[in-house]
Amino acid sequence: MPQIDRFVVFTGGPGSGKSTLIAALVAHGLRTMPEAGRAIIQDQVAIGGEALPWSDSAAFADLMLSFDLRSYREAQALPGLVLFDRGIPDVTGYLKLCGLPVPGPTHRAAELYRYRRQVFVAPPWPAIFHQDAERKQDLAEAEATHDAVTKVYAELGYELVKLPLAPVAARVAFVLQALGQER
Repeated sequence: MPQIDRFVVFTGGPGSGKSTLIAALVAHGLRTMPEAGRAIIQDQVAIGGEALPWSDSAAFADLMLSFDLRSYREAQALPGLVLFDRGIPDVTGYLKLCGLPVPGPTHRAAELYRYRRQVFVAPPWPAIFHQDAERKQDLAEAEATHDAVTKVYAELGYELVKLPLAPVAARVAFVLQALGQER
């Protein structure tokens, strides 16, 4: 299996069930790389940093790109399928959502570091959406994030596979079937 076919991205707006689904897929023996945004927010808050979406969006995007590039390199050493809770193109979507310019290196990273052609998209799901310490966006911003990131993936030639609005077990079965991993 070519390397990029092993790297499976899950994207969409915040609060749409991506991380919960990925955690459930780990129980089926799949490996994962963590989401950059939540980890960066936790680190920045802990150290009193300003690279936060509500303080300095450009610096936050720079840290996300660095985190995602490192995750991509680390995943190269792992065998089999590796699930990514967002990918490098999400950084471009975030910058566009914020109305910020997308630096050349960010464009280049999204073109150079490719993932499996099929990208799983968690659509906005008001019934499960909630805010927390790291997720301060409201539902409207979550929907705008979904639109921004899915547009970037489509522009980069990825095939968007919409996840069903269904319980976690049904979503797991859907993904395992799509990946040819059903047991």
